[in-house]
Amino acid sequence: MIRTATAADLDAIVTLHTEARATYYRGHLPEEEYAGEAEVGRSRDGWAGAIDREGATVLCAESDGALVGIAAYSVRDGLMNLTQFHVSPAHWREGIGSALHLACLADWQRQGVTDVRLEVFAPNTRARAFYSACGWTSDPDNPRAGDHLVLRLAVPPAGQG
Repeated sequence: MIRTATAADLDAIVTLHTEARATYYRGHLPEEEYAGEAEVGRSRDGWAGAIDREGATVLCAESDGALVGIAAYSVRDGLMNLTQFHVSPAHWREGIGSALHLACLADWQRQGVTDVRLEVFAPNTRARAFYSACGWTSDPDNPRAGDHLVLRLAVPPAGQG
């Protein structure tokens, strides 16, 4: 089941976010930069703000009552941005990411969004392969943002994607 997040989801969201980030940052960044107390606190504040912010959407994917996936998006500088997209590592390859992505896509279509942007950590080959399979391509104007690749998705009209 995919639904909109509430404040009651915050602890589970932060836990999932921290676990997922560890899988791709480990070996690339010092642990305190992705799982340290200060970073987890910053993450908590960010998620709390996203859940409550007008114009932002946070979706939760659940399986057997447990949170197994999260996605967050909002318009920034006139363009829809997928700012967070994580699936619990214990639930990879179960179709949760695909279902969550399709829910995002359906919402963007309902809103009339035609173009979406995201940034993915360059060494995160698993995520890059997932996004590529979903139709995301390199942003031709701004392909990099530091150690992240910038991807774009042309959102097809409803019924075509």
